[in-house]
Amino acid sequence: MAVQLVSFTPAVAPLPPVSTEQVFSDLQWKTLLSLADTVIPSVRGPRSRKSRSTKVIPQADLDAALETLRAGIPGPEADTLATQYLDENLTSIPEVRQALQRLFSQNVHQEGRNGLSIVLTALNTRAGSLLLTGSMTPIQDQPFAVREQIFQSWADSRLPPLRAFYRGLTGMFKKMWVTFSPTLYPTIGAPLVPVYGTPKDGFQYEFLQFPPGEKPEIIETDVIIIGSGCGGSVAAKNLAEAGKKVMVVEKGYSFSPRQFPMNPNEGFNNLFDSAGAVTNDEGSMGVLYGSTWGGGGTVNWSASLQTQGYVRREWANRGLPFFTSLEFQTSLDRICDRMGVSTEATIHNKANRMILEGARKLGYAAKPVPQNTGGETHYCGHCTLGCHSGGKKGPIETFLADAANAGATFIEGFKVEKVLFSKTKAGSVASGVLGTWVSRDAHFGVSGVGAVKRKVIIRAKTVVVSGGSLHSPLLLLRSGIKNANIGKNLYLHPVAVATAVFDETIRPWEGACLTTVVNEFEDMDGHGHGVKIEGVSMIPAAILPIFTWRDGLDYKLQAAKLPRSAGFITLVKDRDPGRVYPDSNDGRARIDYSVSAFDRNHMVEALIASAKISYISGAKEIHTSYRDMPPFIRPADDLPNAPEGVNSPAFTAWVDELRRKAPKTSDKVMWASAHQMGSCRMGTNPQHSVVDPTGQVWGTKGLYVVDASIFPSASGVNPMVTNMGIADYISRNIAKTMDLQASRL
Repeated sequence: MAVQLVSFTPAVAPLPPVSTEQVFSDLQWKTLLSLADTVIPSVRGPRSRKSRSTKVIPQADLDAALETLRAGIPGPEADTLATQYLDENLTSIPEVRQALQRLFSQNVHQEGRNGLSIVLTALNTRAGSLLLTGSMTPIQDQPFAVREQIFQSWADSRLPPLRAFYRGLTGMFKKMWVTFSPTLYPTIGAPLVPVYGTPKDGFQYEFLQFPPGEKPEIIETDVIIIGSGCGGSVAAKNLAEAGKKVMVVEKGYSFSPRQFPMNPNEGFNNLFDSAGAVTNDEGSMGVLYGSTWGGGGTVNWSASLQTQGYVRREWANRGLPFFTSLEFQTSLDRICDRMGVSTEATIHNKANRMILEGARKLGYAAKPVPQNTGGETHYCGHCTLGCHSGGKKGPIETFLADAANAGATFIEGFKVEKVLFSKTKAGSVASGVLGTWVSRDAHFGVSGVGAVKRKVIIRAKTVVVSGGSLHSPLLLLRSGIKNANIGKNLYLHPVAVATAVFDETIRPWEGACLTTVVNEFEDMDGHGHGVKIEGVSMIPAAILPIFTWRDGLDYKLQAAKLPRSAGFITLVKDRDPGRVYPDSNDGRARIDYSVSAFDRNHMVEALIASAKISYISGAKEIHTSYRDMPPFIRPADDLPNAPEGVNSPAFTAWVDELRRKAPKTSDKVMWASAHQMGSCRMGTNPQHSVVDPTGQVWGTKGLYVVDASIFPSASGVNPMVTNMGIADYISRNIAKTMDLQASRL
């Protein structure tokens, strides 16, 4: 049976089966589930039947909560739905136990499981319980009010592992509830699918299939490109159109636009690395990055900002004059032309209009963000889970399709284990890759049940690594590359979130996610370090897990205000990087990164600016992802159009408190990162970088890195266009180099 090309309509479900391995003991599970119901409890009044999963509140408070909920729920079912919403606790949802088992068995590293197991065990011993809770009674046997108080106290524990335990569990349980709750979406009136846009068929890709076999399958090509994201897709197009035999391999799988947007459970499991559960080592930052056909370009938000002049000059001053050349600008423009980048057809949703108008009232520099939508209107806020209309012209709509039309071949479900080399007098020359291919199942899904697994060797004259800033450095390490800089200089654009609540309905999940940017604070130190303020995706699955948890009722009521909310991200151009390194047990990417005091101070000023934009726009409440900072609640007599504007005494006092209470440590904030850069830095010598100015790995021939990992520092803007522009330049030079080598034979 020969290798063959197959096209098919892929299926999303079922997900890979849940491991039957017992992650925790029965007693540990009992403790864990009791904590789950502490975070997302059933909320009832004093006359109700009490249980250990019930948060009992005064009847007047319950009546007030129900009245608030009913007022926001349309239709005759408001009373019933409001009661069900408050009554729902996390473990009453049937899918949650299996989802937790999947998470721990497949997506949490062994060190994390071990640490959680130790704490859960300690909570069930007299000495451990006394140390961690102040009582020898196991926490799951405590009354709800006591258990909640104990859990809240862990947020500020003097023991860092206990603070990490608190952060990890609150984040995990919030995400589980948002993903599986049967009452959340009906309560807030949010649809699971976009209201706007028409589903369309995408490009029909064909993927190589391999027969079962004990020995490795061996195939040959001119160029092997590892990764189908923003960098790899551009390289594939240019090299295929230059007449090279190109093969692109991707460890994720391809899905049709008609299967987008996926529901949150399927989407995070099929489109993101580790189901979107990656965090930094201190547990303070959720790190999202795509793992699907098209990579990050399939799940990003259309923002298409070119590299700014001060960043280009910074990079040029590091001995890389290309970045201030006309050639680089030509590459950026060529990329934007192919994706139809413009602002002409943009329709701002209410939240983004508020950002522009609020910034105008305050005199802040702000502007629309160009979109890669082919010059057409793209009013869809759901692209985090895939674009159903094909309106977002990312890699699967543009560069990968161009590569296919030029003769490139593709393999999905292929994880590269190492790069292969030939030893020559000139040194190590890349000669291909070794990896493992896992087919789809019998129904073209990705359950893994009955799938073919096969070792494959791909021989190639040139190897292009485009696995992203968390995977490219680990592949170089697995391949035996010796360079102390590999994995270092990791920049993450750490993001804190602010949300404003208004009287009127905003429905922030409608419309494009990110169409405006405030640039007023992008250079706060005179050296290009600062913060951009942008809009944010407000689909519940993306935003609600970042909302601050203080107690179960507060969190549910805060979530219910989402229809009247607008969100901001404070995107920090971080000065102080971290590193990525392989886990000692299973080799997965681990992130050693903590937001420095320098970068935290910039974030605080951006939160204040976001709050001012919200306040001047009439916000009734302002919340942040900094837990120690109480939300601003606008006094009843503090009118939106008061002449003093942001100089209102109540608001000024809150701003002063935020500056005074600025976080002293990184783990006081719930951070997020969707931009990873710099871990295979480009430079002029191997003492300070991983690749040379052509993208070639120092000490090798024919091995290139073409993705955001080669950025000399943080880009300061959403990195897609910068990544693609550099990929355009490098891949065109690779084609010229290959032509020159061929002419010498």
